[in-house]
Amino acid sequence: MDSDKALVVFEDKEIRRIWHNYEWYFSVSDIIAVLTDSKDSKAYWRKLKEREPQIVTICHELKLPSSDGKFYNSDCATTKNAFRLIQSIPSKKAEPFKQWLAQVGYERIQEIENPELVQKRMKEIYKAKGYSEAWIEKRVRGIAIRDELTGEWKNRGVNKNIEYAILTNEISKATFGKTVEEYKQFKKLNRENLRDHMTDLELIFTMLGEASTTEIAKNKDAKGFVENKTVAKKGGKIAGDARKNLEIESGKDVTTDENYLEKPESVKRLEKKK
Repeated sequence: MDSDKALVVFEDKEIRRIWHNYEWYFSVSDIIAVLTDSKDSKAYWRKLKEREPQIVTICHELKLPSSDGKFYNSDCATTKNAFRLIQSIPSKKAEPFKQWLAQVGYERIQEIENPELVQKRMKEIYKAKGYSEAWIEKRVRGIAIRDELTGEWKNRGVNKNIEYAILTNEISKATFGKTVEEYKQFKKLNRENLRDHMTDLELIFTMLGEASTTEIAKNKDAKGFVENKTVAKKGGKIAGDARKNLEIESGKDVTTDENYLEKPESVKRLEKKK
């Protein structure tokens, strides 16, 4: 997400936000600073968590830029959870801030009512970053397939983020011979999203592995983490076998250390055509 959109302003005070899991997350300490005029919003937040420990469950720790230019883990909240936070902070600014937050979060409400807007906005973001239409279509389709898979996992008793990560690694290992982290190192990535640096074929085989996993989980009625781990390996193997067959027939590896850190995907695509 562009840096100029990572800051929003309420009454001349900046509030940091980050686009995560397809919605905005706002800095809790920045919200507190606005509502309380506290000179030490972090201390206020610590006391609030002590007084209402359950409020921690509505927050998510994400990396936000600090005044020194570095990124640090910070408690963040979605638009919905920010409203819950406001209820715990006595402030004369609460009502105008709620109205402001509702307006800022209006795009998200629109997306919930009309999911097609999500895809439209994602396409606009990727296009602005220099991705081609052909790549964008695959990436957006891959997001839909991923959402279907995680939804299936959730319905089948897989609820923890760490379990999602483990199952995803099982699919990745069976498909490409690498865990997600190993693949990122292979492509020389750090905090970047791995899939945003995949080629067309890498995206296609990623989709195949996840779509296969979803289909097997449904047909086998896999329950819980252990059974779904076995299914993840099988779904990934289907994609892995297809990848290997293509590599044999084409004489070229599907996996590549190519990334789009220095040159946009659309530029590299044009260079390959020359």
